[in-house]
Amino acid sequence: MSGALQEATVQQQCKQLRLPAVAAQCVRLAEEAVRERQTHLGYLEALLSSELEERERNTIERRLRDARLPRMKTLEEFDFRESPKVSPSQIQELASGDYIGRAESVIFLGEPGTGKTHLLTGLCVAACRQKRRVRFITAAGLVNELVEAKHQLQLRRVLARWARYELIALDEVGYVPMADVGAEFLFQVVAERAEKAAVIMTTNLPFSEWTQVIPNARLCKALLDRVTDRTHIIETGTDSYRFRRTLEKRKKTS
Repeated sequence: MSGALQEATVQQQCKQLRLPAVAAQCVRLAEEAVRERQTHLGYLEALLSSELEERERNTIERRLRDARLPRMKTLEEFDFRESPKVSPSQIQELASGDYIGRAESVIFLGEPGTGKTHLLTGLCVAACRQKRRVRFITAAGLVNELVEAKHQLQLRRVLARWARYELIALDEVGYVPMADVGAEFLFQVVAERAEKAAVIMTTNLPFSEWTQVIPNARLCKALLDRVTDRTHIIETGTDSYRFRRTLEKRKKTS
């Protein structure tokens, strides 16, 4: 059998076996194996490693797409000098993902512009790199989705889908006042994950002021009891680095 025919046969077999990386790399790695006088097993190991690496990359890319992050921001890009209240070592420890396995939660508490969403997004990216199932959404977005699901008689199915995520990232909790039904849905999602799955939140309100957005005092207390249990509470401060950056730009252009 000629080399061209062999290659065509291998390509067809790889397609049937769903081995795209083997199909793409087999000829190049075969030539490399000849040059370096590798054994047959050495060549096979390199070939299978390329397939596994490709599958891992694809899995991570799929996890990142499914997370629906508004922007791709990593912890490596976060400037801790601009947020001196945030401990780099604590964030790096969280990035390992152990808190997810322990079903613990994380709350970033601080004024707008202090890096809360960047840190939340960075932890989501870290979890996706560990091939975990992650979903980002604003608190208002989650409530609206669940209200719509109730109207369409799909609430149980939608809640079950949210329960399957290993990590839920809720941005902007407390930014928009919630009617009782919205607060009840938020409580239901958080309560069902208690001691079973992790949640990350960002909020600009001290816990003592949550009644401003959740007027039902009993429900607010119950929600706070859930979100602060087994939780890493990280204060990002009150000094907006976005505002400082805007002032610096104006100084440079004036």
